[in-house]
Amino acid sequence: MGRTVRIKILRQDGAANESHWDVFEIAHREKMNVVSALMEIRKRPSTTEGKDVVPPAWEAACLEEVCGSCTMNINGRVRQACTAMIEELCEVEGDAYVLTLEPMKKFPLVRDLIVDRSRMFEGLIKVKAWVPIDGSYDRGAAPPQDDSIRKLRYKLSECMTCGCCMEACPQVNADSEFIGASALGQTLLFNLHPVGSSLKGDRYDYITSEEGITNCGNAQNCAKACPKELPLTQVIAQLNRDTTVHKLREWIGLAG
Repeated sequence: MGRTVRIKILRQDGAANESHWDVFEIAHREKMNVVSALMEIRKRPSTTEGKDVVPPAWEAACLEEVCGSCTMNINGRVRQACTAMIEELCEVEGDAYVLTLEPMKKFPLVRDLIVDRSRMFEGLIKVKAWVPIDGSYDRGAAPPQDDSIRKLRYKLSECMTCGCCMEACPQVNADSEFIGASALGQTLLFNLHPVGSSLKGDRYDYITSEEGITNCGNAQNCAKACPKELPLTQVIAQLNRDTTVHKLREWIGLAG
């Protein structure tokens, strides 16, 4: 008989309900990821105690670490379930790989492993993470841009608003309105855009508020947790410099 996967899942029907643990055991397959394991449980949702239960709820879409929807705490670390491979991250106890799944804690719980990440998308609105255009006509060629800036912009564009950076950040908590590293990364992304930079003054004014960069504690957990390895510490350092210059220019009457 081959190895199995023993999966302990923190269950909760909603924010107002009590949480509890359910333990499932499924047959192990080579190259199995966490999403595959959850799909196996869904076929026959019976716990190791022999109790038939409602299948665990989770989110997944792209299955290739692009959409960010399958983020959860896996064996104590926030990450994407689609790229979390059982053999690589689980310890073996007897003949079983041991896996513990919990929802993210920094977002409102919807059910089981699903949370509401609206806070992140609202943050993108607050930093005006878009390029303002007037109509959809041909505006001609864009101005040339230094290749190092182009590469940085491309890297920052890989952010999938997954929530890993906010889950790992000690400054994101019930007592703080900190917007988080993801929105700050998008602030710099659009400030570096030739047309998007026209709104950088508004972005600087917002991120120097109580919700913005002054609330960052420089723990650097965001950069360690980011599955796309975005240069978030570089982003925060650059925005600290840029906002300082912006405020000094305002002070001496040279805003713009």
